[in-house]
Amino acid sequence: MVAVAEIEIRHSRSVAPTRRVALGDLWLPTATPPGAGGLLLAGVVAVKSQSLDAEERDDLDVLISLLETGRTFSQPRLRHRFQTDVVGLDRSRHRLLSVGQALALELDDHAHDLPQVLGAVYAASQLPPRARAPVFRLVWRALRWEGGNDASLIAYLSGDSVGLLRRHKTAAWALAVLGFEPHHAPAPPEVLGRFRTMVRRVHPDHGGAIDDAGQRVSDLTEAKRILLAAP
Repeated sequence: MVAVAEIEIRHSRSVAPTRRVALGDLWLPTATPPGAGGLLLAGVVAVKSQSLDAEERDDLDVLISLLETGRTFSQPRLRHRFQTDVVGLDRSRHRLLSVGQALALELDDHAHDLPQVLGAVYAASQLPPRARAPVFRLVWRALRWEGGNDASLIAYLSGDSVGLLRRHKTAAWALAVLGFEPHHAPAPPEVLGRFRTMVRRVHPDHGGAIDDAGQRVSDLTEAKRILLAAP
């Protein structure tokens, strides 16, 4: 086994009263974007984001949108402050390995998932400019993963569909799904507010059709991410 990419994420220990996240040693090759580095970051997001609750997933979508477009924002985000100082912080190390002709993710599981996801997306924002956009598109794709850390995840992230990286859905489709007027450019808080309202409406506990609820929530989630990822 040979490591082809590696990220060290520094984070508060579980007993610490404050929640902080930082980046340690990074080796994220992106010579041919998204590269091994982008694949590793997306793999961390794909696996670790699945344990986040609905509110954390929504806030993560907003953070990724802000980082991808280079907008300024305040800290902390998702109850964690991103910083450069690593003194006193625990460490988690994740690697992408070359195993014969295959690739495999070696993920550190000793700490909470949320700081791992945050470290991965903050690392994506610090990549060279030409690599940043392809890697963020791969991160958006990773957020749709619902399986485990196995060969099918690598195939999903690195397969022929990576060139598309998003479903064949358009911004116009996303606006319609969330009930916005055509050509409207809703701000992230507006997108999140509409998404949460409509998810509540389609839930069976609020009168939504049980048979359609799963697909409707899936469409609403995809529409939310398309609009948050739009420039």
